[in-house]
Amino acid sequence: MADITASMVKDLRESTGAGMMDCKKALTETNGDKEAAVDWLRKKGLAAAAKKSGRVAAEGLVGVALAPGKAAMVEVNAETDFVARNEAFQNFVETVARLALDAGEDVEALKAAPFPGTGRTVAEEMVHLVAAIGENMNVRRAAVVSVPNGTVAAYVHGALKPGLGKIGVIVGLEGAGEGLDRLGRQIGMHVAATRPEALSIADVDPAALEREKNVLMEQARASGKPEAIIEKMVEGRVKKYYEDVVLLEQIWVHDGESRVKDVVKKAGGGVTRFVRFTLGEGIEKENSDFAAEVAAAAGV
Repeated sequence: MADITASMVKDLRESTGAGMMDCKKALTETNGDKEAAVDWLRKKGLAAAAKKSGRVAAEGLVGVALAPGKAAMVEVNAETDFVARNEAFQNFVETVARLALDAGEDVEALKAAPFPGTGRTVAEEMVHLVAAIGENMNVRRAAVVSVPNGTVAAYVHGALKPGLGKIGVIVGLEGAGEGLDRLGRQIGMHVAATRPEALSIADVDPAALEREKNVLMEQARASGKPEAIIEKMVEGRVKKYYEDVVLLEQIWVHDGESRVKDVVKKAGGGVTRFVRFTLGEGIEKENSDFAAEVAAAAGV
């Protein structure tokens, strides 16, 4: 039997896109013959995944997993919305979310984590799923929130099943007040609706704030009022900006009048962190004109 080296496995993986363990097995089964190994992988439907890896994957699911004092959230993308309703894909996302509780927010570490019951890593299991379903997929990002003395709550908007949907929010609350779990879920719903960018005023991105101030200053100056009045106008508008983008400064959507910070204080807790994932946000989707593509191919 031929000696299967790491470089042989790496070369086959780069050629086919299949997982490391699958490439090693293919080479072992074919006595180190690369071409035969490629055919072996193709027959198993594993090499086909490589051809799909260049397609844009902006659909899929956001998955959330909870544990005592901790929550993890992941976004796993696929090419079409139909895949989100595929049971195998849903099971994959649920498992990846649970694995993130221990693997953390490093996506590469998460992809390298063992996938339960398969003998493969998360990345290798995804290759199998790509081959089975026929769409490109990607574990895009992960977030983990933990609170030693308090609770972590989650909210998934439009959930297809518990913990799986297109918008997910996880919220950390410290404290020992009654009803923190319920409050955490309510805050999650609030965050899903209002899309805050920062937890507190101190957390606002200085560059974003400076850009906003410059815009507000120019708008105020267009009024022709004296500089002293302009400064007060800008000050008031910055306050309104904080109310738009800072969670604790926002109006509580559940009653339309209280501030989030006052609701949290009254409950005897404190928000330590929140994370909001919206499926596909920031991914540039392809806009293909099929008729134009056919015309171009025909030389019309």
